[in-house]
Amino acid sequence: MKRYKYLLLFFSGMSVMMLGACSKYLDKKPDNLLTDDQIWQTRANAEAYLSNIYSYRSGYSDYANIGVSDEMSVCIPSTNARYMVSGNWSPSDWYYYNWGGYYTAIRQSFIFEQNIDKVPAIQLSDELKAQYKAENLFLRGYFYWMLLRQYGPFVIVTGTMSQNDDYNKLTRAPFADCVAHINGLMDAAAKGLPFTWNAGNNGRVSKGACMAIKEKVALWAASPLWNGNPRFANFKNQDGTPLAPAAYDVNKWRTAANAAKAIIDSNIYKLFTNLDNGGSQFNPYESVRDLFLTSWNNEIILASMNWDRWGYTACSSPGPSGLDLYNATQNVVDAFYMNNGKTIDDPASGYQETGFASKAGDNGWEHHKGDWNMYANREPRFYAYIAYNGRPVTAATSPDERNYFSSDNNKDGTGRIEFYYSGKSGMISQGSNVITGYLPSKLLSPNDNIRTMVSGAYRSPWILIRYAEILLDYVEALNEYDPANTDIVKYLDMIRQRAGIPGIEVAYPDAVGNQTKMREYILRERQVELCFEGDRYLTLIRRLRMSKPENQAIYGMNVNANDNKQGFAFTDFYNRTLFQKRFWDDRMYLFPIQQKDMERARGLVQNPGW
Repeated sequence: MKRYKYLLLFFSGMSVMMLGACSKYLDKKPDNLLTDDQIWQTRANAEAYLSNIYSYRSGYSDYANIGVSDEMSVCIPSTNARYMVSGNWSPSDWYYYNWGGYYTAIRQSFIFEQNIDKVPAIQLSDELKAQYKAENLFLRGYFYWMLLRQYGPFVIVTGTMSQNDDYNKLTRAPFADCVAHINGLMDAAAKGLPFTWNAGNNGRVSKGACMAIKEKVALWAASPLWNGNPRFANFKNQDGTPLAPAAYDVNKWRTAANAAKAIIDSNIYKLFTNLDNGGSQFNPYESVRDLFLTSWNNEIILASMNWDRWGYTACSSPGPSGLDLYNATQNVVDAFYMNNGKTIDDPASGYQETGFASKAGDNGWEHHKGDWNMYANREPRFYAYIAYNGRPVTAATSPDERNYFSSDNNKDGTGRIEFYYSGKSGMISQGSNVITGYLPSKLLSPNDNIRTMVSGAYRSPWILIRYAEILLDYVEALNEYDPANTDIVKYLDMIRQRAGIPGIEVAYPDAVGNQTKMREYILRERQVELCFEGDRYLTLIRRLRMSKPENQAIYGMNVNANDNKQGFAFTDFYNRTLFQKRFWDDRMYLFPIQQKDMERARGLVQNPGW
């Protein structure tokens, strides 16, 4: 709503936002605002309008990213995520409210479509107009996809609506119709877009992005949430029209796999490695770290340059300069493999739960001597993505700056993070901030300086879809209808090998061709490779796994144990501790439509259980 009001202040003459707005406010037309006709007289204004539609794409603040799945929690109890996981949630709440915002963006896309041809040719060529129309179609389809992902079946709007229209006639379209509508928009958009753009157009949508959205929609349709889910048997419009598919169809997995394979076969995208960033020898740690720290690379399919990277850095960095706000959980820590590619519960993995490491790892980015054994000999992604007790601070650029994060007896120029009770980021000094004993270090740059609040020179995007995700989608879908297909091992191994661990057929040969076992390893690979990118929540939702008890019991280290200033040697800190037992009800697989929207459009039906 704030975005909408801001737009009204910038562009006068726009009609009311879909699903309601303040009529008295709309009657006010200050003299210094642009008229409708003025907006479409210059290229700059038209491009600004399109850019504003782009701005509705969610970045890290999206509901899927922060504290709602088992990989992360937020230390502040009064946040939306903490309310939701405690069950304090109803259609009257505004938690991650996107229904109105996405429809505002969709409405603006129609206004853009209706007016872009008014821009004089001397200002904007026909070629650029066609390109902008294609981008606009993509964005409309993208926001419909966001609605489908969060709320389920949506209202298909075919044009702008006015205050005088009868909103009570609006009804939700069946899920299959929603899928077809998004696919149609993506197909139409793809005709006017290139596969990729040059560096000056980072963040602009492409033909590859159109294909990726179709693939994501197909995977969503194939997954248990929408593929014959008995929970939705009575999910119908007021006239009795069913809104959810009634029967399971294994061929939907084939559709999803084919959509992913089309992206693979395009040969446009590839998994990033440090060799693409000037490295002379493959380094798995730098590969999985720097993927997120380059301004752009060939793994990125869809991304947004409009996100608060520095705010994320501050929230994910330790005190006393960082905020300790985003806390990784023991649940995600346990998901990472050992450096031999085996899980920590495998007796052959070499994992040790207790004691201190007697020597450092073989590479400088691995564990240090004296680290707790739980963190020793883990895979490269673990060290790139997780900040644990004793791990050097990421965003600090000199020994003096790193020493700021260490107590006097720990100052050695490395800045080992002190999550224990009396440490610099511990409970006694930082209050209630560190609640699990872990922070995410993914997306943090060693070129940043959290001490002096100085950001590195690069500008990395927030990645919405990347090639590794497409590969994981492909092998997951393939395993569901053709578990003997050799592509499963081939493409799963690409991700594992980039991560510096042995292939699945080496670590777990008994999983090859075994649909049940392979499914679990594929989903675990998603949990690790895509951690803190929003995928974990979405995967648990679409696979109907959020209700599992193990995904509701959230663990961390024993951060409240008073170490009496024993520091890193205090062993009680390293006891697994139940931090939170989260509430779950199956109605939460879909967000509720906000009550005010239900009252504005009485032809809508609420999501099941709400």
